[in-house]
Formats: sequence, C-alpha cells, structure tokens
Amino acid sequence: MRKGDALDPKGLIQEAYKIDGITAGECRTIFLDWALGVPVGRDTKADVRTILTQYADQPADHPMTQTLVAALRDGGPPRRRGGRAARVKD
Repeated sequence: MRKGDALDPKGLIQEAYKIDGITAGECRTIFLDWALGVPVGRDTKADVRTILTQYADQPADHPMTQTLVAALRDGGPPRRRGGRAARVKD
C-alpha cells in the first residue's frame, strides 16, 4: 500500500504502522481522521477488512491493528446518556 491509494489516500494508516512506539490513543486519533475522510455511502467496514488484509504481516498486538479490529465490532444499539429530556416529563 502506498500514499494516494483508494483506501488510504493520505497514507494515514500506512504511516501509523511505521511510527515506532505509537500508542493506542494515537492510533484511534489517526483512525478517526481516516474515517472522517471516507466518502459518504462507502462500506467502511469492508474497507477496514481490506486494510487489515493488506497489513496482515504486522503484529496482531500493534495498536493500529487493534484499532482496526475494534472498528469492526458492532457497537450495539445507541443508548441514552441523560440530559434534560430524561429528567423532565412532558
């Protein structure tokens, strides 16, 4: 994979794998930046699966690999976190 390809146009994922000592938090930030650049309507999970295949030679415990794997997990249904509407009845 090289900078400018269809799945990683900015080379963000590629660079994350090159950074020695990169942290999980930094990988999540890089992933978020990547995800925000994905065109609307594109199957992001399919792209993540393809990227994981491209980097299959990287260690499974690499923070970027772990971030990508986490992105494939179903987050479940949205939950209400509170707010005025939860406290005030109509």
